[in-house]
Amino acid sequence: MKSHLSPIRLPVLALVALGLVACSPVGPDYVRPSIDLPETWKSNSGAEPILWSQSNPRDVLPKQDWWTIFGDQELDALEAKCLANNPSLQAAVAKLDQAKAQYGVQFASFFPTVQAGALANEQRISANRPLSQYGKPNYSTIQNNFSPYVSASYEFDWIGKIQRSVEAASDTVQQAQAAKENTQLILTGQLAQAYFRLRQFDEEIATLKGSLAVQEKVLTLITKRHDLGASSEVELVQQAALTQSTMAQIELLQAQRNELENLVATLAGIPAAGFQLASGKLPENLPKIPLTVPSTLLERRPDIASAERAMAAANAQIGVAKAAYYPMLTLSPTYLGFQSNSIPSLLTVPSLIWSFGVNAVQSIFDGGRISSGVDYASAGYTLAVANYRQTVLSGIQDAQDALSNVQQLNLARASEDKSVANLNRAYQLSFIRYRAGLDTALTLALIQQNQLTGIRLQSQIKGSQFTATVGLIKALGGSWETPITAPEAQN
Repeated sequence: MKSHLSPIRLPVLALVALGLVACSPVGPDYVRPSIDLPETWKSNSGAEPILWSQSNPRDVLPKQDWWTIFGDQELDALEAKCLANNPSLQAAVAKLDQAKAQYGVQFASFFPTVQAGALANEQRISANRPLSQYGKPNYSTIQNNFSPYVSASYEFDWIGKIQRSVEAASDTVQQAQAAKENTQLILTGQLAQAYFRLRQFDEEIATLKGSLAVQEKVLTLITKRHDLGASSEVELVQQAALTQSTMAQIELLQAQRNELENLVATLAGIPAAGFQLASGKLPENLPKIPLTVPSTLLERRPDIASAERAMAAANAQIGVAKAAYYPMLTLSPTYLGFQSNSIPSLLTVPSLIWSFGVNAVQSIFDGGRISSGVDYASAGYTLAVANYRQTVLSGIQDAQDALSNVQQLNLARASEDKSVANLNRAYQLSFIRYRAGLDTALTLALIQQNQLTGIRLQSQIKGSQFTATVGLIKALGGSWETPITAPEAQN
């Protein structure tokens, strides 16, 4: 039996056949470059070695609310406000939404664009313009034209240009997601560090106020002894100067606390003028972070993930640029519709009109525009690789600095705790000796000053331990929990 194909079906079959022999996407396939990393941390004396591994960002993994490990409900509430109200974080979310929308724009190029329309007009034909043959009489006529139609346009991705564009857009979405996570990590980390520094000042101010009360009592005692001739004026003036100096230190610390309170408000997305944080203390216990941190923690740093995704997107752009070397195949103006001068005969077979075809366009001469575009894309990839390597190196430095800082502060805290215990005992003994007339007021004042300095240093080290712990958590990507299985990559 003999088969007959309509004029429409032949081009359609030809297009399908062309799709079956389409080439693989133009341009290089993405391969993440290798980076030589140290196998262990550079540890302080007695520290456990920590293993490193090849970086493999897990930007799709959820970050835990790491600040909850400190057990401070006030901090938890402030962090929740930061996540909900901080404008910088909202801007990062908006950039992510933009990237997702742009991905949708690029992905839509895989599909044809179909439009529907209709034309209805009435036209008067001039009697002085021949409609048929010259030399024959012409008449002025009025004609109606009705024409509903459906049109389609489509770029055939035979060389993979659209596929590479979609790959770049998908990588950009993942980059924006990682950048948003990095912004969140930075902001929540800054808030926690500012909060703990503020609590450190609260403890220092409380220490100074307690010392001030004792100093004022001692000043009263020395004043009475001076009035009785048992103490010299030098001792009286020395104790008065110590008391006034403590008052001045309280005011200076209060000024610094006010600045930190304003910073906490801003990070939490609250106007500083309407925000007040009542005095409080640092948490009793410092959370312990295991020194044998799994090597996958570096993989979860969002800044590394963002740099790696930017590198993948730049690689895909090389393919987009190289696609310009090849012909662009598109459906020629394609439509199907009806045309008639009267509505009753509009939807009949004689009124049917259609057009179908394939159009190929190849650049012959462009003055080097295409090759320059390829060079530009290649240089962009080289730049992205350099940025990625630098981000990894900076991440290693951040983690190493943070770990060393935590270890040194732990050693300093242990020493200062012993020092403060001895200073407290020295003050108790000196006060007893002073009451017994065995020590002078100058000796007591000196021991008081040393005690106050030691207690303040103890509070400063404690506050630094908390801020350094936050710094270590930030350097490790925000969490040290075992990562869950990553969801499937976006198609």
